[in-house]
Amino acid sequence: MNKNQAELGSQSVGKLLLKYSVPAIIGMMVNALYNVVDRIFIGNIPHVGPMAIAGLGVTMPVLTIALAFGMLVGVGSATNVSIKLGQGKKEEAQNIIGTGMLLSVILGISLTIVGLLFSEQILKLFGASDATLYYAKSYTDIIIVGTTFSIMAMFFNNTIRGDGNPKLSAIIMAVGCATNIILDALFIFKFNMGIKGAATATIISQAITAIWGLSYYLRKKSNLEFKPSTVRLNKNAAKSILAIGISPFAIQLAASLVQVISNQSLKTYGGDLAIGAMATISSISMIFLMPSFGISQGMQPIVGFNYGAKQYDRAKKALQICLMASTCIFVVGAIVINVAPQVLVGMFNNDPELMGITINGLKKYTMTLPILSVGIIGTNYIQSIGNAKMSIVLSLLRQCIFLIPLMMILPKFLGLDGVWFAQPVADLVAIAIIGAVLVKEVKSYSNVNKEEAAA
Repeated sequence: MNKNQAELGSQSVGKLLLKYSVPAIIGMMVNALYNVVDRIFIGNIPHVGPMAIAGLGVTMPVLTIALAFGMLVGVGSATNVSIKLGQGKKEEAQNIIGTGMLLSVILGISLTIVGLLFSEQILKLFGASDATLYYAKSYTDIIIVGTTFSIMAMFFNNTIRGDGNPKLSAIIMAVGCATNIILDALFIFKFNMGIKGAATATIISQAITAIWGLSYYLRKKSNLEFKPSTVRLNKNAAKSILAIGISPFAIQLAASLVQVISNQSLKTYGGDLAIGAMATISSISMIFLMPSFGISQGMQPIVGFNYGAKQYDRAKKALQICLMASTCIFVVGAIVINVAPQVLVGMFNNDPELMGITINGLKKYTMTLPILSVGIIGTNYIQSIGNAKMSIVLSLLRQCIFLIPLMMILPKFLGLDGVWFAQPVADLVAIAIIGAVLVKEVKSYSNVNKEEAAA
């Protein structure tokens, strides 16, 4: 067992969370900034900003589907690696890395082919109108080409961090994001490439992060003694990856379905500008959500290792600290959103009509932000201990099972406000259930400890 892995079972949980969560937060923020920065630049293109933002809003389900496959392989691989290392099964951990790499390539190429063949049909299904189809297709056709890089970048971001090198993972993602910002400004405003320039900048940046991540393993920097010969489809490794990765995959896939339904409702009750407003609201929400996702990802190797080693008290402590940290971030976010919404929305577009719709929706959509940590951290904890089936169910509660019916019913009575209120209402019900499951899981550790003491 190497030094980094040994620390997971012995070092202070608080110090470990700082070591793993801070880079993970940076990584998640950087990942979110790819889309956020694109929307800021696109929204400020002279004369076309509002419609371009609306067109970009139509593409959100497409981007989310790509993210879903990235998390399927990335989170599934990283969680399994942590658990296997905690169990002392190094060879199995190596097989997981190799299989995950190959799966990333296969899925990326498959999605690219499907996307290029049916992009126009897909975008119309996702809510594109005659006025926004041009902008949506211009962006999507280029982004789809880089899907393989996107999935591989997410895979390496997760596995390098799980390998005990969270700092490098964060650096790679930060460099990729900085590259995206520079190229966005260059392509959009210097070369007048418009929305196509934003998409081109994104795929170049993701390619850089993917190649850098690959080099980490090819240059034998990994603690797992990685060998190119391990890049093959190992049946058991693939099953393990998919079993755990299916939970975050389901979350994102459900999110994509919700975005499609949302776009249709937004177009019906608010028109194209309402879709543009949701694109901005989603971007602002991500600014505050990503730190919590980063905390949960930083928690994953700590919880996975200690749970695998049957050190339940350390896993529980990690959960408690993460819940408190995430809640603090969300409370700050809620305050900023309600005190200075004009500043946040104004970064994306200054069109008076679009700003009015966006600010109204933002305040309603984020009403439950202060309590979201239970849903995000709690679900990830269940996933980190290897309880994939329960994690899937919990994941789908707020993003699908409750949200989709509410998204379809509430607008019939409340109009556009019904679309904004659907998410917080779903959150309230789902969080109550997730909280109950989490309490039950943690209480079970006391019984296990008593049984072991008696034995």
